[in-house]
Amino acid sequence: MKIIKAVKTHIISGFLGAGKTTLLQHLLKQKPENERWAVLMNEFGQIGVDQRLLPSQEGYVVKELLGGCLCCTSQLPMQLALSRLIQEQQPDRLFIEPTGLGHPYQLLEQLSEPHWHGHIDLRALVILVDGSRLHDASWTAQNLYQEQLQAAQIVVISHCDLMQDSDKQALQSLKEHYWGRVDHWILAEQGRLALAQLDIGLRTMQRQLKPLIHLQKPIAQGEESVEIKALPYHYIQHNDQYQIAGWRLPKHWCFDFYLLLDTLTDLDGWLRIKAIFNTNQGWKSFNFNPAQFNYQTQPENLDNRIEIISQTTLDWGHIEALLLACQTKQD
Repeated sequence: MKIIKAVKTHIISGFLGAGKTTLLQHLLKQKPENERWAVLMNEFGQIGVDQRLLPSQEGYVVKELLGGCLCCTSQLPMQLALSRLIQEQQPDRLFIEPTGLGHPYQLLEQLSEPHWHGHIDLRALVILVDGSRLHDASWTAQNLYQEQLQAAQIVVISHCDLMQDSDKQALQSLKEHYWGRVDHWILAEQGRLALAQLDIGLRTMQRQLKPLIHLQKPIAQGEESVEIKALPYHYIQHNDQYQIAGWRLPKHWCFDFYLLLDTLTDLDGWLRIKAIFNTNQGWKSFNFNPAQFNYQTQPENLDNRIEIISQTTLDWGHIEALLLACQTKQD
């Protein structure tokens, strides 16, 4: 009986038209003759097209899931399909291509559950970005586009041969914006990329949602910590190099804009600050690095939120107290 080893599993995601299937075509051509590979593709609609675009040859199998994204409406079908694919095909390597309308971080969280330990060996999350559309603010400002980038460990820039100067400038801004989050930026012409560039272990991030620091109570001996999902909450996640502390606060909490701006600019020890707040001057976004303090008017958001990236542990309780003191009204 063959012993089933954890399958090296790559999630190849990206927004609509980024070139995920083209990249998969090139990756599949790199399969060693003695290995068996598998692909699980997800189409948001009810008619599968992408599967027909992959070259047909022995040594790998392609399965499709239609009607919704893997991380939302199709969670149970995804888990069943993935389990069956691994058990029946026993692949040496697996590629998962979520729909361009999917939420890769949620999928990553699902596949990081203990149930999958020993079955899949998650590799670095890959997000494709269409380099020729980086200049298009109406495209790059979409929430789902940004959410996918926030989950990325590797960003592959496709259609780079079509990039204009404005695209290249936008790419540099993008790198600065996601500095400390994205480990690798790779330019790929026509989807041509060596598998070795993507075959990197998943960066482990410890993240747990908790009540606001000033609301937390000490955990008694033998008591379990309970993760909270409702607003308001905060979290701290970290890897070997960076810490990211974040807060999400109810939408109706309003903050004094100038007091908040002074508070953020007076903070020390951070590498990056990104935030969206409902203020008495309207919704404002903040994008700070040590060299630039940028803020601008922002469309109404789902909630107030802020993330602070640092290389050392800051006094998060003190920072939270400063933020809350900027409120103009309480519950």
